[in-house]
Amino acid sequence: MEERFIAQFIHCFFIAFGVIIGGAIIGSMGSFATGDAPFTSISRIAKSLRIWAVVAAIGGTFDAIANFEKGIYDGSTLDMVKQVLLILSAMGGVKTAMILIGWLIQEDVG
Repeated sequence: MEERFIAQFIHCFFIAFGVIIGGAIIGSMGSFATGDAPFTSISRIAKSLRIWAVVAAIGGTFDAIANFEKGIYDGSTLDMVKQVLLILSAMGGVKTAMILIGWLIQEDVG
């Protein structure tokens, strides 16, 4: 694997991680301001941001679909494998963030 792919792999992980952590914590400030329970809203917001964190990390869904199409129709399986690895990296970032949030709020986030 080339050096640029490794950098992109790491970026995908941390972008997804940051979307979950930042979105959940900043989003819970609105709940705190309105008198709702912030820890409960952190859990709820984190659960609802999971798929969007993966989409944001891989740069949108159209690029992923185009890479899969190129892999299937043009026989470029390496591009398809790279795209799958990027999606798995983003999912790993989401799972790591969900575990960290669960530890911080002492609740099973899921």
